[in-house]
Amino acid sequence: MRMTEFAHSSGRLIGVVEFGDPDAARTVVLSHPAPGSALFDPDPEVTEAHGIRLIALDRPGYGTSGLHEDGSAGTVADAADDIAEYLAAHRIVRAGAVGWSAGGRVALALAARHPQVVDRIAVVATPAPDVEVPWVGEENRAMNARLAELPPAEATAALRAQFAGFVGEYPRGADIVGMLAADEADAALLEQIRDRIVAMLDRAVLHSVRGMAADIVSYSARDLGFDEGDVRARTLLVYGLADSVAGEEHGRWHLAKVPHSELELIPGAGHLVIARQWDRILRHVAPGYGSVAEARASLY
Repeated sequence: MRMTEFAHSSGRLIGVVEFGDPDAARTVVLSHPAPGSALFDPDPEVTEAHGIRLIALDRPGYGTSGLHEDGSAGTVADAADDIAEYLAAHRIVRAGAVGWSAGGRVALALAARHPQVVDRIAVVATPAPDVEVPWVGEENRAMNARLAELPPAEATAALRAQFAGFVGEYPRGADIVGMLAADEADAALLEQIRDRIVAMLDRAVLHSVRGMAADIVSYSARDLGFDEGDVRARTLLVYGLADSVAGEEHGRWHLAKVPHSELELIPGAGHLVIARQWDRILRHVAPGYGSVAEARASLY
């Protein structure tokens, strides 16, 4: 694991965490959930077995990434462009992209806006727009409508104050695990990966709950800045049938919207399906670069 900071052309610093082989022939970028941060490898054993370079960036306000000059996180399209700029600066011309939950929107935006870079994408447990597949609830829906009427920085400040009143300005990662919407179906898996989840969330709130607020405003109260129909990369949609937040209906919405996509529904899996299906996901976004099964078979 390698943690660095990238100086964006705007002057912002962006936190970056890399896993796997830094000299690998294949790069995969992973966009984290909300709340979340770059400090998460869904399954280190699987990542190592595939022999890839895995790169993750903290979105604005999370980890060591600064907010935009106006005090907001920008848009989902802006987050995708940050990744593209980082890849270009490191002379990475082709990559696979994975987005988990809220990060799926960023991965889709990256593929839509930078088709010359992204050739394969996996969208994992990503909710559809609430106006298409209602899921946020009436109270949150009304709040999002109010936030959309404010300038982005004011909306971010207002939501930050709400979060601070709910979990404190500087919560511990262990205090906000429930915000990842892990289902009862995830209980056993969560215990297995809890330390990595908590570490990801500790980094997420390193500089308060500002990242959570800014991130949510970027996709719930602002235009996303891209069209799913512009995605040309081969797309794998992975959803857990036991996911109470973003289950089958959300996957089928994306299937209808994203060209060249296929949907896999995982029985008994909840919102943490990314950890359960990481080998399958990497076989899609990094085809021909090994798998756990192949690595184990080579030992016998």
